[in-house]
Amino acid sequence: MTLRRYLVKRVLLTVPILLGVSVLTFSLVKLLPGNAIDYILQFQDASPELRAQLEAQYNLDEPVWTQYLLWLRDAVVLDFGESVISDRSVSGAILTRLPQTLALGVFGFLIAVCIGIPLGVLSAVKKGEAADEVSRVAALMGIATPNFWLGLMLLLVFSVQLDLFRVIPPDAPLLSTGMFKFMILPAITLGTASSALLMRLTRSSMVEQLNKEYVKMARAKGLSERTVVVKHVLRNSLISVVTVAALQVAFLVDGAVVVEQVFSWPGVGRLLIQSILQRDFPIIQAVVLLIATTIVFANLAADIVYSWLDPRIRY
Repeated sequence: MTLRRYLVKRVLLTVPILLGVSVLTFSLVKLLPGNAIDYILQFQDASPELRAQLEAQYNLDEPVWTQYLLWLRDAVVLDFGESVISDRSVSGAILTRLPQTLALGVFGFLIAVCIGIPLGVLSAVKKGEAADEVSRVAALMGIATPNFWLGLMLLLVFSVQLDLFRVIPPDAPLLSTGMFKFMILPAITLGTASSALLMRLTRSSMVEQLNKEYVKMARAKGLSERTVVVKHVLRNSLISVVTVAALQVAFLVDGAVVVEQVFSWPGVGRLLIQSILQRDFPIIQAVVLLIATTIVFANLAADIVYSWLDPRIRY
């Protein structure tokens, strides 16, 4: 199978997956107790006529399957309606906060990759030595530490006691120095657990590859140890690492919801928490669908990288 046919096949397989994701997203949101109409009308004496008018406006008077089809029809063209609470466009509300979440997620992912993979390589090459033991303990601590606790501790030490970083994000452009300084602590919080997991997996994959016959052959040919490790062993080890790296995108997206709340980061995760508290179903459905779609495409990207690292996978 050629690379083009393989990619087309993988892309087409995402269509039924995304359809199933939309069904689950819509159904799970509908299972939440209460609705936005109750939240709005609790602050006023509402007549039955007003309630019926609001329910008709948001299609809540239709059968559930009809509500789903209407929502899916609009979601295909990225029209998620209006917020029940603010009467603002749902797409506009998400797009306003999406750059902040993307910046935080990319920064956290870079921290995870730049720390996890080099430490994993070092730990494998120095197997049994002090560097290996220290890296393994650090990885175990990183995996075991909850995101919210680590975030609070970083705030307490670096923002409150040392006064090196601001607690509340500045009202500044995303790429400004002020926003970048505030992004450091949330990104470290977000990337710590992922870097620890990547380090453990890189180490185990590298240790397995270092014992293969082709490594002995490469050394017997007189290749330098750096060439053997980087060009041969690391590339063959990256196949399993890519799998976990793609899954870590899901972890980073989920973790961003908690981290954004801890650091008051004005992103999509914080918008989701606020919408859940207000029962703003249109925003909840759109954000959950966005998160699920991101995870699906992250795994698609992992499949594409597989085929580049090891062409045998296409067959």
